[in-house]
Amino acid sequence: MTDALWTPLWLTARVATAATLVNLILAVPIAHLLGRRFVGRDLIEALLLQPLVLPPTVLGYYLLVAFGRSSALGRWLTDTVGLQLIFTPTGAVIAAVVSSFPLLYRPLRAALSAVDAELRDAARLDCQTSWQRLRFIDLPLASGGLLAGAGLAFARAAGDFGATLMVAGNLPGRTQTLSLAIYDAVQLGRFDDANRSVALMTAFACLALYFSNRFGGRSG
Repeated sequence: MTDALWTPLWLTARVATAATLVNLILAVPIAHLLGRRFVGRDLIEALLLQPLVLPPTVLGYYLLVAFGRSSALGRWLTDTVGLQLIFTPTGAVIAAVVSSFPLLYRPLRAALSAVDAELRDAARLDCQTSWQRLRFIDLPLASGGLLAGAGLAFARAAGDFGATLMVAGNLPGRTQTLSLAIYDAVQLGRFDDANRSVALMTAFACLALYFSNRFGGRSG
């Protein structure tokens, strides 16, 4: 395997893995909190699901505006924390997190909603806190939805193009993921490289979807 193929593949695997882990950390408490009914819940959920319907370039533009040097947040991160997100691998992870979050959140949210309310009521009578019920009852029973969502989110993060291009750029050896490498190879007429990269990306997606289908139907 040549460096032109290996480097984007390795970066894609790292970005997709990091994005999926971040989404797992974010999706569990968010899905738990939004399982309750309160004013504005539907609006918050609609905002969280925007990446499903917005063009990836629009998502990338929002992130570019939010984290770029011209924004207050971007300047603070760069000048105070020393963290630059635009045109870096970290920026690619953030783009992948935003674009793939709904694919993890929705199956998890549905699985949590399907947990028998009587089990929660029994745990409540046993003086368990809300987070204890989440840990010992909800998550084990909703593990199928969690695994299914993780597989889908991983596949989406690995294949992101538009948002990654806007936020991280297309820098070979630094921020060029496999989907960006395919675009470059086609533009330059390197169709052998493009064919190999497409085959790898397809295998990536098939494995992630196999994982989602194979383990997503299982519950704890």
